[in-house]
Amino acid sequence: MNFPLEAFTTVSAANPWTYVVFGGIGFAFGYTLEMAGFGDSRKLAAQFYFKELTVLKVMFTAIAVAMTLLFGAVGLGVIDFNQVWVNPTYLGSGVVGGLIMGVGFIVGGFCPTTSLASASTGRIDGMLFMLGGFVGAFLFGETERYFDHWYNNAGYYGRLTLDQVFGVSASALVLIVVLAALFMFWGGEQLERVFGRKDLSREPGLRKFGAVGLFAAALGVLVIGSPTPEDRYQRLTFKRTEVIEKAGAEKADAEKVGAEKVGAEKGGAEKTDAEPQTVTHVYSADEMLAKRLVFTSPAEAFKARYQQAINPVYLDVRSESDYNLYHLVDSVNVPLQRLAEIVPNLLSEPPANTVFITIGNDEAAAIEAWKLLVSSSVQNVYILEGGINRWIEVFGAKDPALKPLANAGEDQLRYGFPAALGSRYKSCSPNPIEYEKLDFKARIVLQLKRDKSGGGCG
Repeated sequence: MNFPLEAFTTVSAANPWTYVVFGGIGFAFGYTLEMAGFGDSRKLAAQFYFKELTVLKVMFTAIAVAMTLLFGAVGLGVIDFNQVWVNPTYLGSGVVGGLIMGVGFIVGGFCPTTSLASASTGRIDGMLFMLGGFVGAFLFGETERYFDHWYNNAGYYGRLTLDQVFGVSASALVLIVVLAALFMFWGGEQLERVFGRKDLSREPGLRKFGAVGLFAAALGVLVIGSPTPEDRYQRLTFKRTEVIEKAGAEKADAEKVGAEKVGAEKGGAEKTDAEPQTVTHVYSADEMLAKRLVFTSPAEAFKARYQQAINPVYLDVRSESDYNLYHLVDSVNVPLQRLAEIVPNLLSEPPANTVFITIGNDEAAAIEAWKLLVSSSVQNVYILEGGINRWIEVFGAKDPALKPLANAGEDQLRYGFPAALGSRYKSCSPNPIEYEKLDFKARIVLQLKRDKSGGGCG
């Protein structure tokens, strides 16, 4: 069993019971906030005067424990981190927003979530802070059009994590963060002793065992390490559902049919018509390639452009020179060597109904691109069958400007071009009326997942 569970990555309406789980998590979160005293604005504001650093301890304990458990599970292959939502980084607007929230935290004594916890217990200051938050959100919505371009683009880095920033492995980063947290816990207690006149001898002795246990767990994560792309690829599974028609169903259920005939001989009615059956198969990534279940024909790839249910993105992974010679209209050129650089954006930005179609001259480069993307947990990835060469065979065979080449090598263009016209050849954007009645076997199966969720105190 791998996490996140499929029930939580698909739309929640398909699994109503998941709302109960989400509600239980919210209840536990609110209970923990109140139990830690986070409904009291005096306790929260005291951290800024170094008298009461419970907020620092609780929040960093949560961060360190969650990080250790998460990347430990990632190293063991239990969780696919690429399917865990990471908020995109907007550095400029994040700094400004952080300053605004920080000032509000000091003045009001709450952050958004703790104000809800306070208001739920009947505290007037919590209610007024929450009301102010609603007014602020209303004013933001009314004025957002004046600065939406800035805050949506100020220092945008997409899905960016600290291991990428510092160039270290995620498992090493876990140990660094845990050590930093333990140092801050110790430093926080010293500040409380000096500024808050706190008697540390009355603090629970078990906290030291907890610190040792957290440090040991972080060391374990470092030893386990992080899975390689090849490891992730080998663990991949794909579900495909097919309907077996009558002939196939009769063959598959031979024993059942035989039993029915025996029953008929004993006086029962003989059943000769077998109902079509729906069968779900689970394939590995290599089996998907071997059975060519991820290869979409040029006809299907062309028709996908005019389907409202899906949003096709044509990823041309050829060299820039080949792309400039000839490419499909609206296709995006990302050479295979640079494809890994855009994976974070593919994981966070496109709509849930996006289908990616990798394109090469033939299929070799496109297959490698497919392997890279699916091992990085990019959803709905397919390969253009036969690549650009096959596309030209289907849509550009009548174009006299495209001359077949007799001695083209593997995964090279098998056509000569009079000029590097890019997508200006007629066959780059076929006429949908002319090719309205194209026959093809549908291979694209849209896997919809639950939309991204926000995080943090908001």
